[in-house]
Amino acid sequence: MFGIVAPVFVDGLALGSFEWLEHAVETTTGWAGLAIIFVYSFLIAFALPGVSEVVLAAPLDLGLSRAGRLALIIVVSGVGKAAGSMLAFHIGQEAKESGPIISFLRRSRFDVIEWSEKKTVQLAQKWGYVGMALALSVPFFPDTISIYAFAVLEEDYGKFALATFAGSVGRLLVTLFLVGSTVAVL
Repeated sequence: MFGIVAPVFVDGLALGSFEWLEHAVETTTGWAGLAIIFVYSFLIAFALPGVSEVVLAAPLDLGLSRAGRLALIIVVSGVGKAAGSMLAFHIGQEAKESGPIISFLRRSRFDVIEWSEKKTVQLAQKWGYVGMALALSVPFFPDTISIYAFAVLEEDYGKFALATFAGSVGRLLVTLFLVGSTVAVL
């Protein structure tokens, strides 16, 4: 009845898969690349699957030192993710009030509620916003789940945005440290 839906490819990238956006982050250069990094980080906070570390690979040519370029990328990414987390926070606050959404999540194939109750909720209850920042500092783990789990539990927009920013910056710094350490060993 529905047939087979084939993805639309542009330069070998499937448009429906958001690979094109990740590709744009990895290949963008110049100051406009910062806007792409912001948008990507904004979307990764509440909608895109994947990891945010890809922003570190952006070959921005900004006339800055390597450290300056990385610092600017980290700050722009952190601000983008904090802004995107505000949308996730708003959605989480609305979901808290919606019994059908919680019921649907409990019945879904991946019980997000159970997972968050076991891991993320423990962090939130023990450490609050600091726990959220620490959870978001774990490299190569999709942070959208953690953001939504905390969004349902917490109530302060400002602290939530600050914790998301701190976790995003921490995550990118940990990634740089891990990559630098690995390269130094090799």
